[in-house]
Amino acid sequence: MRDVAQQAGVSTMTVSRALSDPEKVSPEIRRRVEAAVAAIGYVPNRLAGSLSSQNSRVIGLIVPSLENSLFAPTIQGVSEVLRRQGYQLMVADCGYREEDEAALITAFLAQRVAGLMLHNTRHADGARQMLARAGLPVVETGEMAPDPIDMVVSYSNEDAARAMVLHLHRLGYRRIALVTLPAANNDRSRARQAGFRAALAELGLAEDPRLMLEMPPGLPSGAEAVVRLVEGAQADAIFFAGDVLAIGAHFECQRRGWAVPGRVALAAFDNFELLGQMVPPVTTLRLPRAEIGRRAAQILLDRIQGRSDEKVRIDLRFEIIQRASS
Repeated sequence: MRDVAQQAGVSTMTVSRALSDPEKVSPEIRRRVEAAVAAIGYVPNRLAGSLSSQNSRVIGLIVPSLENSLFAPTIQGVSEVLRRQGYQLMVADCGYREEDEAALITAFLAQRVAGLMLHNTRHADGARQMLARAGLPVVETGEMAPDPIDMVVSYSNEDAARAMVLHLHRLGYRRIALVTLPAANNDRSRARQAGFRAALAELGLAEDPRLMLEMPPGLPSGAEAVVRLVEGAQADAIFFAGDVLAIGAHFECQRRGWAVPGRVALAAFDNFELLGQMVPPVTTLRLPRAEIGRRAAQILLDRIQGRSDEKVRIDLRFEIIQRASS
Protein backbone atom coordinates (compact mmCIF):
# COMPACT_ATOMS: atom_id res chain seq x y z
CA MET A 1 0.00 0.00 0.00
CA ARG A 2 2.94 2.33 0.69
CA ASP A 3 4.23 1.62 -2.82
CA VAL A 4 0.83 2.46 -4.30
CA ALA A 5 0.66 5.69 -2.26
CA GLN A 6 4.11 6.74 -3.45
CA GLN A 7 3.27 5.94 -7.08
CA ALA A 8 -0.03 7.86 -6.89
CA GLY A 9 1.37 10.78 -4.87
CA VAL A 10 -1.11 10.38 -2.02
CA SER A 11 -1.10 9.11 1.56
CA THR A 12 -1.59 5.46 2.50
CA MET A 13 -4.83 6.52 4.24
CA THR A 14 -6.09 7.93 0.92
CA VAL A 15 -5.17 4.69 -0.83
CA SER A 16 -7.11 2.73 1.79
CA ARG A 17 -10.12 5.01 1.41
CA ALA A 18 -10.02 4.83 -2.40
CA LEU A 19 -9.99 1.04 -2.30
CA SER A 20 -12.50 0.47 0.48
CA ASP A 21 -14.92 3.38 -0.08
CA PRO A 22 -14.23 4.89 -3.52
CA GLU A 23 -17.14 7.34 -3.38
CA LYS A 24 -15.33 9.24 -0.58
CA VAL A 25 -12.45 10.33 -2.83
CA SER A 26 -12.46 12.49 -5.94
CA PRO A 27 -12.60 10.85 -9.39
CA GLU A 28 -9.08 12.13 -10.09
CA ILE A 29 -7.62 10.60 -6.90
CA ARG A 30 -9.49 7.37 -7.59
CA ARG A 31 -8.06 7.26 -11.13
CA ARG A 32 -4.51 7.82 -9.87
CA VAL A 33 -4.82 5.15 -7.20
CA GLU A 34 -6.32 2.64 -9.66
CA ALA A 35 -3.50 3.35 -12.13
CA ALA A 36 -0.88 2.83 -9.41
CA VAL A 37 -2.54 -0.41 -8.26
CA ALA A 38 -2.50 -1.68 -11.85
CA ALA A 39 1.12 -0.65 -12.41
CA ILE A 40 2.39 -2.25 -9.21
CA GLY A 41 0.10 -5.28 -9.24
CA TYR A 42 -1.12 -4.67 -5.70
CA VAL A 43 -3.88 -7.01 -4.47
CA PRO A 44 -5.66 -5.78 -1.31
CA ASN A 45 -6.11 -8.33 1.47
CA ARG A 46 -9.89 -8.32 1.60
CA LEU A 47 -9.98 -11.14 4.16
CA ALA A 48 -7.90 -9.16 6.64
CA GLY A 49 -10.17 -6.17 6.17
CA SER A 50 -13.31 -8.21 6.73
CA LEU A 51 -11.87 -9.80 9.86
CA SER A 52 -11.20 -6.40 11.37
CA SER A 53 -14.56 -4.91 10.39
CA GLN A 54 -16.68 -8.09 10.71
CA ASN A 55 -17.88 -7.29 7.20
CA SER A 56 -16.79 -7.23 3.56
CA ARG A 57 -17.65 -5.56 0.29
CA VAL A 58 -18.79 -8.81 -1.30
CA ILE A 59 -22.42 -9.75 -1.97
CA GLY A 60 -23.41 -13.41 -2.35
CA LEU A 61 -26.00 -14.46 -4.93
CA ILE A 62 -27.47 -17.98 -5.18
CA VAL A 63 -29.45 -18.98 -8.29
CA PRO A 64 -30.98 -22.39 -9.10
CA SER A 65 -28.80 -22.97 -12.17
CA LEU A 66 -25.94 -21.39 -14.09
CA GLU A 67 -26.99 -23.28 -17.24
CA ASN A 68 -30.30 -21.42 -17.49
CA SER A 69 -29.69 -18.16 -19.37
CA LEU A 70 -32.88 -16.64 -17.91
CA PHE A 71 -30.97 -15.82 -14.74
CA ALA A 72 -28.31 -13.84 -16.65
CA PRO A 73 -30.21 -10.50 -16.88
CA THR A 74 -30.79 -10.49 -13.11
CA ILE A 75 -27.14 -11.27 -12.41
CA GLN A 76 -26.07 -8.52 -14.82
CA GLY A 77 -28.42 -6.01 -13.21
CA VAL A 78 -27.05 -6.83 -9.75
CA SER A 79 -23.46 -6.59 -10.95
CA GLU A 80 -23.96 -3.18 -12.57
CA VAL A 81 -25.25 -1.59 -9.37
CA LEU A 82 -22.68 -3.21 -7.09
CA ARG A 83 -19.75 -2.30 -9.34
CA ARG A 84 -20.68 1.38 -9.33
CA GLN A 85 -20.63 1.43 -5.54
CA GLY A 86 -17.40 -0.49 -5.04
CA TYR A 87 -18.88 -3.91 -4.19
CA GLN A 88 -18.15 -7.27 -5.77
CA LEU A 89 -20.53 -10.11 -6.60
CA MET A 90 -19.97 -13.78 -5.80
CA VAL A 91 -22.37 -16.15 -7.62
CA ALA A 92 -23.19 -19.82 -6.95
CA ASP A 93 -25.90 -22.23 -8.07
CA CYS A 94 -27.82 -24.65 -5.86
CA GLY A 95 -29.11 -26.97 -8.60
CA TYR A 96 -32.74 -26.46 -7.48
CA ARG A 97 -31.89 -28.28 -4.20
CA GLU A 98 -32.77 -26.69 -0.88
CA GLU A 99 -30.05 -28.58 1.00
CA ASP A 100 -27.41 -27.31 -1.44
CA GLU A 101 -28.69 -23.77 -1.04
CA ALA A 102 -28.33 -24.12 2.75
CA ALA A 103 -24.73 -25.32 2.32
CA LEU A 104 -23.96 -22.32 0.09
CA ILE A 105 -25.51 -19.92 2.60
CA THR A 106 -23.19 -21.39 5.24
CA ALA A 107 -20.20 -20.96 2.92
CA PHE A 108 -21.08 -17.36 2.11
CA LEU A 109 -21.54 -16.51 5.79
CA ALA A 110 -18.09 -18.01 6.48
CA GLN A 111 -16.70 -15.61 3.85
CA ARG A 112 -18.30 -12.71 5.75
CA VAL A 113 -20.36 -11.44 2.81
CA ALA A 114 -22.09 -8.11 3.42
CA GLY A 115 -25.46 -9.34 2.15
CA LEU A 116 -27.19 -12.20 0.35
CA MET A 117 -29.53 -12.53 -2.61
CA LEU A 118 -31.53 -15.75 -2.95
CA HIS A 119 -33.59 -16.60 -6.02
CA ASN A 120 -35.52 -19.31 -4.19
CA THR A 121 -38.21 -18.39 -1.69
CA ARG A 122 -38.59 -21.81 -0.08
CA HIS A 123 -35.63 -22.90 1.99
CA ALA A 124 -34.34 -25.89 3.92
CA ASP A 125 -35.11 -26.22 7.62
CA GLY A 126 -32.70 -24.09 9.62
CA ALA A 127 -31.73 -21.74 6.78
CA ARG A 128 -33.99 -18.97 8.06
CA GLN A 129 -32.71 -19.38 11.61
CA MET A 130 -29.11 -19.33 10.39
CA LEU A 131 -29.66 -16.07 8.52
CA ALA A 132 -31.54 -14.53 11.44
CA ARG A 133 -28.63 -15.32 13.77
CA ALA A 134 -26.20 -13.80 11.28
CA GLY A 135 -28.20 -10.56 11.14
CA LEU A 136 -27.41 -10.24 7.45
CA PRO A 137 -29.61 -8.31 4.99
CA VAL A 138 -31.25 -10.71 2.53
CA VAL A 139 -33.22 -10.11 -0.68
CA GLU A 140 -35.28 -12.87 -2.34
CA THR A 141 -35.89 -12.39 -6.08
CA GLY A 142 -37.67 -15.43 -7.57
CA GLU A 143 -41.21 -14.86 -6.31
CA MET A 144 -43.26 -12.38 -4.29
CA ALA A 145 -42.94 -14.55 -1.21
CA PRO A 146 -45.82 -14.16 1.27
CA ASP A 147 -43.40 -14.63 4.18
CA PRO A 148 -39.99 -13.36 3.05
CA ILE A 149 -36.86 -13.84 5.14
CA ASP A 150 -36.21 -10.11 4.95
CA MET A 151 -36.78 -8.18 1.70
CA VAL A 152 -38.18 -9.24 -1.67
CA VAL A 153 -38.04 -7.82 -5.21
CA SER A 154 -39.81 -9.84 -7.89
CA TYR A 155 -43.14 -10.44 -9.62
CA SER A 156 -45.91 -12.92 -8.81
CA ASN A 157 -45.54 -16.15 -10.77
CA GLU A 158 -49.09 -17.05 -9.76
CA ASP A 159 -50.52 -13.76 -11.02
CA ALA A 160 -48.54 -14.03 -14.27
CA ALA A 161 -49.77 -17.56 -15.00
CA ARG A 162 -53.34 -16.64 -14.13
CA ALA A 163 -53.18 -13.60 -16.44
CA MET A 164 -51.89 -15.66 -19.39
CA VAL A 165 -54.63 -18.30 -19.04
CA LEU A 166 -57.31 -15.60 -18.88
CA HIS A 167 -55.73 -13.98 -21.95
CA LEU A 168 -55.86 -17.23 -23.92
CA HIS A 169 -59.48 -17.75 -22.88
CA ARG A 170 -60.39 -14.23 -24.12
CA LEU A 171 -58.88 -15.21 -27.47
CA GLY A 172 -61.40 -18.06 -27.68
CA TYR A 173 -59.43 -21.09 -26.48
CA ARG A 174 -61.23 -23.49 -24.17
CA ARG A 175 -58.99 -26.59 -23.82
CA ILE A 176 -56.03 -24.73 -22.31
CA ALA A 177 -53.14 -26.86 -21.04
CA LEU A 178 -50.20 -26.04 -18.78
CA VAL A 179 -46.68 -27.49 -18.91
CA THR A 180 -44.20 -26.69 -16.13
CA LEU A 181 -40.88 -27.96 -14.92
CA PRO A 182 -41.10 -30.48 -12.04
CA ALA A 183 -42.60 -28.69 -9.05
CA ALA A 184 -41.19 -30.76 -6.17
CA ASN A 185 -38.12 -28.52 -5.73
CA ASN A 186 -39.26 -25.50 -7.72
CA ASP A 187 -41.40 -22.92 -5.95
CA ARG A 188 -41.91 -21.00 -9.20
CA SER A 189 -43.46 -24.05 -10.90
CA ARG A 190 -45.78 -24.52 -7.92
CA ALA A 191 -46.86 -20.87 -8.09
CA ARG A 192 -47.50 -21.11 -11.85
CA GLN A 193 -49.62 -24.19 -11.33
CA ALA A 194 -51.58 -22.32 -8.64
CA GLY A 195 -52.16 -19.46 -11.08
CA PHE A 196 -53.40 -21.88 -13.74
CA ARG A 197 -55.87 -23.43 -11.30
CA ALA A 198 -57.01 -19.99 -10.11
CA ALA A 199 -57.78 -18.94 -13.68
CA LEU A 200 -59.77 -22.11 -14.34
CA ALA A 201 -61.80 -21.53 -11.17
CA GLU A 202 -62.42 -17.91 -12.13
CA LEU A 203 -63.64 -19.02 -15.58
CA GLY A 204 -65.79 -21.81 -14.17
CA LEU A 205 -63.80 -24.49 -16.00
CA ALA A 206 -63.25 -27.90 -14.47
CA GLU A 207 -59.70 -29.09 -13.93
CA ASP A 208 -58.66 -31.89 -16.27
CA PRO A 209 -55.50 -33.63 -15.02
CA ARG A 210 -54.67 -34.58 -18.60
CA LEU A 211 -54.16 -30.86 -19.34
CA MET A 212 -51.45 -30.39 -16.70
CA LEU A 213 -47.98 -31.83 -17.27
CA GLU A 214 -44.68 -31.60 -15.44
CA MET A 215 -41.72 -32.18 -17.75
CA PRO A 216 -37.95 -32.16 -17.26
CA PRO A 217 -36.09 -29.27 -18.91
CA GLY A 218 -35.02 -29.48 -22.54
CA LEU A 219 -36.26 -29.27 -26.13
CA PRO A 220 -37.25 -32.99 -26.33
CA SER A 221 -39.54 -32.53 -23.32
CA GLY A 222 -41.40 -29.73 -25.06
CA ALA A 223 -41.78 -31.88 -28.17
CA GLU A 224 -43.13 -34.79 -26.15
CA ALA A 225 -45.52 -32.54 -24.22
CA VAL A 226 -47.14 -30.99 -27.30
CA VAL A 227 -47.80 -34.41 -28.84
CA ARG A 228 -49.33 -35.78 -25.64
CA LEU A 229 -51.52 -32.73 -25.13
CA VAL A 230 -52.73 -32.35 -28.72
CA GLU A 231 -53.28 -36.01 -29.59
CA GLY A 232 -54.21 -37.32 -26.16
CA ALA A 233 -55.89 -34.46 -24.28
CA GLN A 234 -57.20 -32.53 -27.32
CA ALA A 235 -55.73 -29.23 -26.10
CA ASP A 236 -56.37 -26.24 -28.34
CA ALA A 237 -53.86 -24.00 -26.54
CA ILE A 238 -50.78 -24.87 -24.48
CA PHE A 239 -49.13 -22.51 -22.00
CA PHE A 240 -45.51 -23.54 -21.45
CA ALA A 241 -44.19 -22.18 -18.15
CA GLY A 242 -40.65 -22.69 -19.45
CA ASP A 243 -39.36 -21.19 -22.68
CA VAL A 244 -37.10 -24.05 -23.80
CA LEU A 245 -40.12 -26.34 -23.52
CA ALA A 246 -42.13 -23.95 -25.70
CA ILE A 247 -39.38 -23.85 -28.33
CA GLY A 248 -39.20 -27.65 -28.41
CA ALA A 249 -42.97 -27.80 -28.90
CA HIS A 250 -42.84 -25.25 -31.71
CA PHE A 251 -40.16 -27.26 -33.54
CA GLU A 252 -42.22 -30.44 -33.14
CA CYS A 253 -45.30 -28.75 -34.60
CA GLN A 254 -43.24 -27.68 -37.60
CA ARG A 255 -41.86 -31.21 -38.01
CA ARG A 256 -45.38 -32.70 -37.98
CA GLY A 257 -46.91 -30.01 -40.19
CA TRP A 258 -49.26 -28.84 -37.44
CA ALA A 259 -50.41 -25.28 -37.99
CA VAL A 260 -49.71 -22.87 -35.13
CA PRO A 261 -52.19 -21.60 -34.04
CA GLY A 262 -54.51 -23.53 -36.43
CA ARG A 263 -53.98 -26.94 -34.82
CA VAL A 264 -52.80 -25.65 -31.45
CA ALA A 265 -51.93 -22.25 -29.99
CA LEU A 266 -48.67 -21.87 -28.09
CA ALA A 267 -47.70 -19.46 -25.30
CA ALA A 268 -44.54 -19.20 -23.20
CA PHE A 269 -43.67 -17.69 -19.86
CA ASP A 270 -40.56 -15.59 -20.50
CA ASN A 271 -39.50 -13.34 -23.34
CA PHE A 272 -36.56 -15.47 -24.49
CA GLU A 273 -35.16 -13.77 -27.61
CA LEU A 274 -35.65 -16.77 -29.92
CA LEU A 275 -39.40 -16.82 -29.25
CA GLY A 276 -39.85 -13.54 -31.11
CA GLN A 277 -37.88 -14.78 -34.13
CA MET A 278 -39.73 -18.05 -34.72
CA VAL A 279 -42.40 -18.43 -37.42
CA PRO A 280 -44.92 -17.70 -36.11
CA PRO A 281 -43.48 -15.76 -33.15
CA VAL A 282 -44.65 -17.02 -29.76
CA THR A 283 -46.97 -15.21 -27.37
CA THR A 284 -45.23 -14.76 -24.04
CA LEU A 285 -44.77 -12.67 -20.90
CA ARG A 286 -42.21 -9.91 -20.51
CA LEU A 287 -40.68 -10.13 -17.03
CA PRO A 288 -38.46 -7.37 -15.59
CA ARG A 289 -35.50 -9.63 -14.80
CA ALA A 290 -32.74 -7.02 -15.22
CA GLU A 291 -34.69 -4.44 -13.22
CA ILE A 292 -35.23 -7.03 -10.47
CA GLY A 293 -31.45 -7.37 -10.22
CA ARG A 294 -30.87 -3.62 -10.14
CA ARG A 295 -33.56 -2.89 -7.55
CA ALA A 296 -32.56 -5.85 -5.38
CA ALA A 297 -28.92 -4.71 -5.34
CA GLN A 298 -29.89 -1.14 -4.49
CA ILE A 299 -32.17 -1.98 -1.55
CA LEU A 300 -29.51 -4.35 -0.23
CA LEU A 301 -26.89 -1.59 -0.36
CA ASP A 302 -29.34 0.88 1.21
CA ARG A 303 -29.62 -1.48 4.16
CA ILE A 304 -25.88 -2.21 4.36
CA GLN A 305 -24.94 1.47 4.18
CA GLY A 306 -27.53 2.57 6.71
CA ARG A 307 -29.83 4.52 4.39
CA SER A 308 -32.84 2.33 5.20
CA ASP A 309 -33.96 -0.21 7.77
CA GLU A 310 -37.26 -1.10 6.07
CA LYS A 311 -38.26 -4.63 5.08
CA VAL A 312 -38.94 -3.63 1.50
CA ARG A 313 -41.36 -5.55 -0.77
CA ILE A 314 -41.30 -4.51 -4.44
CA ASP A 315 -43.60 -6.12 -7.03
CA LEU A 316 -42.32 -5.17 -10.51
CA ARG A 317 -45.19 -6.95 -12.29
CA PHE A 318 -45.17 -8.32 -15.86
CA GLU A 319 -46.58 -7.71 -19.34
CA ILE A 320 -48.29 -10.07 -21.82
CA ILE A 321 -46.81 -9.92 -25.33
CA GLN A 322 -49.44 -11.12 -27.82
CA ARG A 323 -47.92 -12.69 -30.95
CA ALA A 324 -49.09 -14.77 -33.90
CA SER A 325 -48.74 -18.18 -32.17
CA SER A 326 -52.08 -17.60 -30.47
